[in-house]
Formats: sequence, C-alpha cells, structure tokens
Amino acid sequence: MNDLAASSYEQLGLRVQKIINSTTAQTSRSALLFREAQESPEDWKRLLDEIGENDNVTLAWRDDGGIQLFWTVQRDD
Repeated sequence: MNDLAASSYEQLGLRVQKIINSTTAQTSRSALLFREAQESPEDWKRLLDEIGENDNVTLAWRDDGGIQLFWTVQRDD
C-alpha cells in the first residue's frame, strides 16, 4: 500500500515506527514522540493506548507535550 492510500492512523503508525526503529532509539530503548499538527488527536490517543497495552513499555507524558517512550527487551532463556 502506498502512503497516499494509507489511512491517517496508518500514516501516524508508520511515522512512529520509524522513530522507534531508529538506531538511536534502539540503542537507548527509548524514543521521544510528538503529535504533529496535521495528525488527528483521536488517532494519537488510539496509538498511545495501543502502545501502552504492552507489558514491556512505559509511557511518560512530558510538560512540553511530548511522550517519552521506554521499553525493555525480553530475553529468551
């Protein structure tokens, strides 16, 4: 599916996925997220709710409107 056909929620998800998958975020196991002006507040809330459902993820709301995302990596024993 090309970006033009993707829903606003899918586009938001792809943008956040790129941030989370960046080398810097993967090394620190954290990412700083901000909602962009054109992104729907409803899509933003839905995405954060879905991310927050993961046991190994912590969301921290910052005073500047950003969301600091932290995660742990489960190791296979």
